[in-house]
Amino acid sequence: MNAEIINIGDEILIGQIVNTNSTWLAEKLESIGLKIRQITAISDDKSHIVEALDAAASKSNLVVITGGLGPTEDDITKQTLAEYFGTKLVENQEVLNDLKRFIEARNLTMNKLNIKQAELPESCTVVRNTIGTAAGMWFEKDETVFISMPGVPFEMKKMFEESFMPMLQSHFKTPEIVHFTVQTYGIPESNLAELIADWEKNLPRYVKLAYLPSPERLRLRLSTISTNVAETEQFMQSEYEKLRAIIGNAIYDVGDKYLHETIGDILREKNATLATAESCTGGNISRLITSVSGSSVYFKGAVVAYSNEIKMRVLGVKSETLQSFGAVSEQTVKEMAVGVMRLYETNYAISVSGIAGTNGATDGKPVGTTWIAVADKNGVRAERFVFGTQRDTNIRRASSKALDMLRKFILNFE
Repeated sequence: MNAEIINIGDEILIGQIVNTNSTWLAEKLESIGLKIRQITAISDDKSHIVEALDAAASKSNLVVITGGLGPTEDDITKQTLAEYFGTKLVENQEVLNDLKRFIEARNLTMNKLNIKQAELPESCTVVRNTIGTAAGMWFEKDETVFISMPGVPFEMKKMFEESFMPMLQSHFKTPEIVHFTVQTYGIPESNLAELIADWEKNLPRYVKLAYLPSPERLRLRLSTISTNVAETEQFMQSEYEKLRAIIGNAIYDVGDKYLHETIGDILREKNATLATAESCTGGNISRLITSVSGSSVYFKGAVVAYSNEIKMRVLGVKSETLQSFGAVSEQTVKEMAVGVMRLYETNYAISVSGIAGTNGATDGKPVGTTWIAVADKNGVRAERFVFGTQRDTNIRRASSKALDMLRKFILNFE
C-alpha cells in the first residue's frame, strides 16, 4: 500500500517553520505497513491543492494532508476539499459543542471565526479534535483514502495516534510490522557498523536493520513483518542479547527513550537526586531533564552560571582557579559540580563549561572545546571534548555527552 503526505502552508515553503510533521507521519505510516511514495509541501492556494490531490490520488492508496484548517481567511483547505469531493460545508453540532467547551474552559468568548471551524464537508467522516479547535476529516474516492488533519504538531500527533491510525489499520488490513529499537550513545555510526558487521550479516533476510543517527543518540532499529508477534518479539530479544554482548555499555536503553528519560529511570530506581551547573549549554540539560513528567522526584534544580561572577558567587568556584586555568577547564568544572551538589544537597551533579561558538576560541581551546564533570559524594570525574564548530549542535552534543557520562558514573561503567 502506497501513501503520500501533503503539507499545506506558505510558512513551510518560506522556511518560517520546520516541517516536522512529515518526518513523524512517515515513521508512523511505515510502522503500520504503508509505504511512503512521496512527501509534498505546497502553498495555501486552491489550484496547488487540487493539483497535488489529483497527482497523489493517481498513484497512492492513501493521501495524508496536514495544515490549512485554521479559522482565518488564508486557511482554505476545508473549502477546497469540500469542492474537490463535490460536497458542501455544513455545521457539525458535535464539533461546535467541542469548540464551546474548549473556548469556555480558557475563559474566552466564542466569535464568528470559531463557529466557522465547526463547518465541515458534509460527505466526510469527522474526527474530533480533543486538544484543539480544528477537526479532522476522512474521505474516500475511487479506492483512495484521504485524511486531513491540523498542521499544529501536537494536535496532529494526538489525532493521528488516537483516531486515524486505528482507522487506517482497520481499513487497509495492513500487516503487523514489529520494530525493536536499541538506543546507543558514544560510538560513531561508521565505527558501530564495523563492530556489528558480522552480527548484521547473520540477520535473516526478512529482518531490516536501520541506522538512525542524531546528535543525541544513534538508534538501531530492527523491523520485520510478523504473523506471530510473540514469536517475533522473542526473536528480537535474542538478537538484542547478541548485540549487547558486542557493544555492551554503549547501549543505554531499548524502545524509544532519550538519554534524559533513561537518566530519570535510573535516578528514580536509586531514589537519588540530581542538580546541574551549566555554562555553555545554557540550561539545556535541565530543560531536557524537566521535560519528563514527574522529574521533580529526582531533579532539584540548576544554576546557569554563564559568567565567572556567578561561578564564584553561587557555585563557589575559586577566583584563583579561574585565573590560573580559565572557565573552560577541568579544575573549574570539577568545582562547579561540587558546588552545585552542595548547594542543592543532591546525590549527583553534572557541570558543563565550554566554547559553544562561534566566538570565544583561544590558543589551545578551539570552538567546540567543552569540559564536563559528574560528581557524587565520593568524587568527581571530568573529561574534555571538542565537538565541532556549530553552536546549536555543540550544545546538543555537550548535553547528551553529559547525560551519558552521568549514566556511566552512576552505574559504575568505564
